[in-house]
Amino acid sequence: MASRESRPPLEKDYVYIKDKPSEKMSQPAEPVHPPYSSTVSIRTTEKWEKELMQDPKNRLALAALSSHDAKAILTQRSATIADSQKFNVKISLEGAPITNQRSSGRCWLFAATNVFRVPIMKRYNLKEFELSQAYLFYWDKLEKANYCLEQILDTVDEDLEGRLIQRLLEAPVGDGGQWDMAANLVEKYGLVPQTLYPDSFNASNSRVMSSLITSKVREDALELRRLATGSSTDKKSLGAVKDKMMREIHSILTIMLGPPPNPDKEMTWEYYDKEDKFQSLTTTPLKFASELSSEASIKANSGTDIHELFSLVNDPRNKYGQLLSVSRLGNIVGMRSVRYVNVDMTTMKKACIAMLRADIPIFFGSDVGKYSNRTPGIMDPDLIDYELGFNIRLGMSKAQRLMTNESAMTHAMVLTAVHLVDDERPLRWRVQNSWGDGAGSKGWFVMSDRWMDEFVYQAVVDPRFVDKDVQDVLKQTPKMLPLWDPMGSLA
Repeated sequence: MASRESRPPLEKDYVYIKDKPSEKMSQPAEPVHPPYSSTVSIRTTEKWEKELMQDPKNRLALAALSSHDAKAILTQRSATIADSQKFNVKISLEGAPITNQRSSGRCWLFAATNVFRVPIMKRYNLKEFELSQAYLFYWDKLEKANYCLEQILDTVDEDLEGRLIQRLLEAPVGDGGQWDMAANLVEKYGLVPQTLYPDSFNASNSRVMSSLITSKVREDALELRRLATGSSTDKKSLGAVKDKMMREIHSILTIMLGPPPNPDKEMTWEYYDKEDKFQSLTTTPLKFASELSSEASIKANSGTDIHELFSLVNDPRNKYGQLLSVSRLGNIVGMRSVRYVNVDMTTMKKACIAMLRADIPIFFGSDVGKYSNRTPGIMDPDLIDYELGFNIRLGMSKAQRLMTNESAMTHAMVLTAVHLVDDERPLRWRVQNSWGDGAGSKGWFVMSDRWMDEFVYQAVVDPRFVDKDVQDVLKQTPKMLPLWDPMGSLA
């Protein structure tokens, strides 16, 4: 070993320890992965392109897919033939006319009112009928604004730039919602025939209104956080300041949607029944909704009380037989939160088949954009062959799609029929959508059973059609999922 004096100046203060003869030099650790390029190489992409275009099939794909809708080009004819509008179990009254949410995200309100209208049509002997989706939409926007501001006050100790507050303010008054949120609105505000509160322009084209109210709520949220963490004088002014904020949001809604009927005041509904006879009913929105639980309405709806329905979900990330909820997800302060009974798909489909056999429509939530085509109105994993066009195969499981935010509930619709093989195994399902009669088969879609397995997450069912152990899950303390969980997505 070199003497201390003979070492280079920078090494003089280092202490050298000689290895013992028996000790071996430690070997460098193996890399966690083989060497690869961490950047995109122009030279490499040029090589890829040359190899890609050598295959005539890829040149054909380029010609077709670069100038046309890929879904249309890759749609498989075999699937369009198999997914026909033929069903051997179908409810007797599906509800008419086909509804149209137009340029709004109100599918959940359309699906819910399309379920609600069936017993009403039976009760009053109607050929066609729509409930006012705009009426519930008005009150939902107002309640969501209040709900968000109350959540902001309840989380003043949270970091403004943290995930929770950012999620609360991401879409505080979005158009979407869930079954439990619709149930809250009906319980507090009732129901109104559409003829008494029809869509305004901004109900059918909600983007500008929602954007304006969102900006207002975000600004108000900052002010409430400032007051809640300020002086005692600031804190005392909170109530009056928040009331002023809500009054301003109420003004925006009333001007853009029109003044809604008062839930407690009488309205007169005039209509023609199936025999074309003039009829008239004077009631309040709340009484009109409560009629759904009357003996006559329950009898007309095959023994089902619409107000008793609850949500089954299929979330394979979580344990089956477990009650799930989503933290801070709701629309009306002090009313029910979103609750899901997590079950396997066999349990969900068994309940749906039983309801259809009992003549009852079903609200369900799904990821409608996956392997679907709105022109023929088909939803089927075999419908679009991406491997044919791009030489790729997508193979994530349902759980993996949820874990990676690849999938979530994006749209709510209604099931009205199913085609069974051997009177037991479902093959395809009939779906009532809310995209108008220009989509699908005059507004009707068909869903393959395999698509249901992969992309349906929720079905709202009558407790009578599930086993007692499933009913008892509702008594559990729910597992709380974070607000940003995919199960917190609003259809």
